Amino acid sequence: MHVSESLELVLRAILIGAGATMVMDVWAALLRRFGVPSLNFAFLGRWIGHLRHGQLRHAKIAAAAPVRGERLIGWAAHYSIGISFAALLLVTRGLGWARSPTLVPALVIGIATVVAPLFILQPALGAGIASSKTPTPVFNSVKSVVTHTVYGVGLYVAALATASLLPAGA
Repeated sequence: MHVSESLELVLRAILIGAGATMVMDVWAALLRRFGVPSLNFAFLGRWIGHLRHGQLRHAKIAAAAPVRGERLIGWAAHYSIGISFAALLLVTRGLGWARSPTLVPALVIGIATVVAPLFILQPALGAGIASSKTPTPVFNSVKSVVTHTVYGVGLYVAALATASLLPAGA
């Protein structure tokens, strides 16, 4: 891969990942309007803040000591993760996919990303594997799968928009 292709991949990953994450956030906002709660990104930031002290898991993240700037840290991490997953899609499918996107690879990556909250983040925040320690584990797990499917659709939509804005080799 040439330097210009590497830069193109990075630029497209940022645009596609941020766009897909925004789609996911719009979905979460819509759910909240109907009374369905979503992750408070301050808790993600709090968890990240506690990592520097070697604490990977919490019994209940809401009870952990707040971390300065946790909301900003959480939102920055949320978008960084979304961009990283988009980069994974581009690395596995190539710039050809980004220049002429199709739905299935985006959906596959989107759905695969649900592994992160179900098996890493939720246990680390004290909710258990696949929300097993919450009052509604099946509902929460299904909501995660649907939300990450929406992220996959967002990857596709953002890739289409990016492909129309950036010519090949941009």
